[in-house]
Amino acid sequence: MTVAGKMKQFAERSSWIRKMFAEGAKMKAQYGADNVFDFSLGNPDVPPPPRFFEVLRELAADDKPGAHGYMPNGGFPYVREALARRLSAEQEIDLDQGEVLMTCGAAGAINLVMKALLDPGDEVIILSPFFVEYEFYIDNHGGKSRIVATDNEFNLDLRGIEGALNEKTKIVLINSPNNPTGQIYSRESIQRLGRLLERFSEKLCSTIYLVADEPYRKIVYDGCEVPSVMAASRNSIIVSSYSKDLSLPGERIGYLAVHPEIKQKQQLLDVLTLANRILGFVNAPALMQRVVEQLQDVTVDTGVYARRRETFCAVLDAAGFAYTKPKGAFYIFPKVPGDDVEFCTILQQEKILAVPGRGFGAPGFIRLAFCVDDSVIERSADAFKRAMARARG
Repeated sequence: MTVAGKMKQFAERSSWIRKMFAEGAKMKAQYGADNVFDFSLGNPDVPPPPRFFEVLRELAADDKPGAHGYMPNGGFPYVREALARRLSAEQEIDLDQGEVLMTCGAAGAINLVMKALLDPGDEVIILSPFFVEYEFYIDNHGGKSRIVATDNEFNLDLRGIEGALNEKTKIVLINSPNNPTGQIYSRESIQRLGRLLERFSEKLCSTIYLVADEPYRKIVYDGCEVPSVMAASRNSIIVSSYSKDLSLPGERIGYLAVHPEIKQKQQLLDVLTLANRILGFVNAPALMQRVVEQLQDVTVDTGVYARRRETFCAVLDAAGFAYTKPKGAFYIFPKVPGDDVEFCTILQQEKILAVPGRGFGAPGFIRLAFCVDDSVIERSADAFKRAMARARG
């Protein structure tokens, strides 16, 4: 066998998102892009804020020696200081730049955390529906995924989490606002989760870390708030990126922050910094670090996503779908009649691209990304109605 057996297995069950995206490319070539309704990929299409381009042009013209050289593996200290100030307000706790590391996106940050914390066989609790790559990231570093379902509206099931905790549990990984559901976990449930993990950590004489993946934190609707995880647990770590709130997914710029009172903080920070280097990232992109330092309080026009959410909900209502209205991010996760893969096949026959829920650990649902032009959503209405009618026979 040429490739590793494990990777062959992973490839066979890997991202449904990319599979559907590839299928969409074929369909667009066959039928024309205007005749295909592609809701498969969470690739933000709202332009970066104008201020981003102003700062980028200014910094790209900077030809001082060392402008594009190495820096400390954790990132430029002045960039981390700017980020620490913003995170202190968001997390309702005082953070220092030394408690923040710049990373190659949120994915890079998660891999740093797993590398730093997991010994072979350690378990990470993830909540379904979950981002499709989580299981692979955990496996990268010898960990085992333990999946716990959320409730009927995709809120935290604290009893389910408690039942999954054991002596091998090292991390509980949460994602809010959630991909694929758009759910935001409540402040009360996050606080209860923090107390639960503290109690079990004491019982097991072993720290259980609460890791929050928050790339959609600034994309929220109806005045919703994303509660502080650090206010709920001193053994917490935030991972995030600028991919969604600045529409910069291809620039691979993100960060992580550890709670100021986390156990063995300096040792953890040293190991995280080392992981940045030995995993091959070395450091986050220098130019993008310098750019985002000046954009801490800048965000894309989230009103565009809010408008599209309303349009899509109206389309799904008219077609007879049941769903929980998303409070954040740019996805809707409706329930479908019958098998989700079969339903996606029916949708493809109507030239609609969606992702089966089983790719997110939740069969019986589909994910629809509304980071597409308004007209795509509007023109898909009749196709959704036909697909639902066919599925119901």
